[in-house]
This record gives sequence, C-alpha cells and structure tokens, in this order.
Amino acid sequence: MPYTLCRVTGGGVVLWDYHARRLEVEADPVAREAFLRFGRDAAPGVWAIWTEPGGMRAEPRPGSRLRDGMPARMLPSPVLDRAGFLPKSCSPSGYDRVRLDGVATLLTSADGRETLEACCAAVVGWDGGRIVCPPRRRPRVWSTAEAAIRDHLLTREAEIPTSCDALLLVNAVAGTCALAEPHSRSFPPEIRQRIEALFARLTKRP
Repeated sequence: MPYTLCRVTGGGVVLWDYHARRLEVEADPVAREAFLRFGRDAAPGVWAIWTEPGGMRAEPRPGSRLRDGMPARMLPSPVLDRAGFLPKSCSPSGYDRVRLDGVATLLTSADGRETLEACCAAVVGWDGGRIVCPPRRRPRVWSTAEAAIRDHLLTREAEIPTSCDALLLVNAVAGTCALAEPHSRSFPPEIRQRIEALFARLTKRP
C-alpha cells in the first residue's frame, strides 16, 4: 500500500507532485481524486497518507523529529540486502530499530565507509561546486526531497564518505536540517537556502 508523510502549509502541500508520484495516484482515478480533495482542503500540519484500492486514508501526525544542531550517530543500514530506491513504509518497519529520540542516525554501508541516508531523511553532500546525491543503486528510501533536488538543482552522484563534514538532511516534513559539529560544518548556508526556496516553489494546492 503506497504511503507518504507530508507537510501542509498555508500555501499547500510541500512537494505536492512528488507525493503524488510516491502515492501512485495516476494509476487509480479514485485515489487521484481523493488526493486532489486532500490537497485542496487539508489543514496545515503533518499528515500520513496511504492510497488503497478505491481511495486513500489520511491521518494527522506530530511534527518532524529533526531539528538543527542535533547530534548524529552512525549504524549500518537496515536494508543492505536490497538495491536501489525502496518504497517508503510506515511504522512498524525495519527503520524503527535504528531510530533514537533526539539523535539523527546516519545509515552507512556495511563497511562503515559510506553514508547512504538517515533514519528519517535523505542525505545530500556538497563538493565545493555541486550538491552530491548518493548513487541510485545504493539501498535507501525513495525521497521526495532528494528527487526534487535532483530534478531542479545542479547535482552529481557520488559516494558520500562517512568522514564528510558537508552533510545536510532533507525531507518533505522538516525541509532541511543541519547536524551538530562536525557533520554539517562545510555545507554552504546559501546552498541550503536554495534548497529551501525550491521546496517553497514546489508547494501548492491543486
């Protein structure tokens, strides 16, 4: 059952088109119409949404667990037996065991050398000229935020080493999140602002 977690503001659903893609609403006219009604009428806040045969279901959720300056730890990814982008799943899931309140868990390759994603967000880096996204074949959740960045900003694919000090967490609910030292030390504030401005432009009501 396709699932997403989205944020609604006064301007609409943040990353609307990408949530529609994740929910696969184009494949089901009834679900598509239900999602359109949600987009027009939903109150501001965070919402969990599932599409199901013959429609969709939406439930309010608390705000994001992410906050600027939060500490980070590293653990091997719980989906290393998979390859490429994975559908987002709601709790309970294999990601529950790597989440810790107040801490961002950076999920790594089996050898601990490469950062793939975080426990509740995508991870992007900065190489001095472009935003860096993990290679597509790396196992991780398909991220609405990463997809929007790939489609609209200058990026390249490359391994993001766990030693990187230019990380930024991105998702549709929090937007962007800079971690405590040293993980986000070298991510340029102006590039972060560009990402946030992009998410604002991609917020809409249908």
